Amino acid sequence: MTYHLAGDSTVAPPKPEELPMTGWGSYLEMDAPTRNLAFGGATTESFIESGSWSELLGAVEAGDTVVIQFGHNDQKQPELLAARGGYADRLRGFVADVRGRDATAVLCTSCERRWFDGDRVIPTHGDYPNAVRDLAHELDAPLIDLTAFTTWLYEDLGPEASVALLSHFAPGEHPVWPEGLVDDTHFHERGARRIAAFVAKSLRAIERRDGDQAPKGVPGVVA
Repeated sequence: MTYHLAGDSTVAPPKPEELPMTGWGSYLEMDAPTRNLAFGGATTESFIESGSWSELLGAVEAGDTVVIQFGHNDQKQPELLAARGGYADRLRGFVADVRGRDATAVLCTSCERRWFDGDRVIPTHGDYPNAVRDLAHELDAPLIDLTAFTTWLYEDLGPEASVALLSHFAPGEHPVWPEGLVDDTHFHERGARRIAAFVAKSLRAIERRDGDQAPKGVPGVVA
């Protein structure tokens, strides 16, 4: 049993020089190995064109789980990768490919950006999260709703405390960004660990469902 991760920078392994900025995939703690092929700037299309999907799929064996999270960058190419067009079509193909290997495909909505209006987080992904939710329902595929979870997490902590989850560095604090950085998309290691813990709990709930035990107590998981 192996977990395979496909996604963008919010999932990807960190660049050593950029730590503690990192994606959540490196902190996924499960009782099985994890392969993280996510990379910065990835879309559903570039993940295919780069050969990353073929590389990932080539190592998938029966009983494995493939976790798929795109959307941040797909939304920047609405003509090619519209939420209900190319984006959904490529996700549908990913699920079919994984099932063809007798493995489980788990769809994820994107982690929300930490953009506040007062005490509320502003949705920034348009129809993309709903497209993933509807596709999971259509295909009867497990869904981890990271848009809903991260929105709740930021709002629960509030505008000030939630800063610690993202990559905010004061001038002189980080050698890569000597003038400082305010990044409300990419996680600090603290945030990456919180997201990874939620994904791990969600995956265990999905696996209990597959073992004919109903998942309990995991908001944001549609098994």
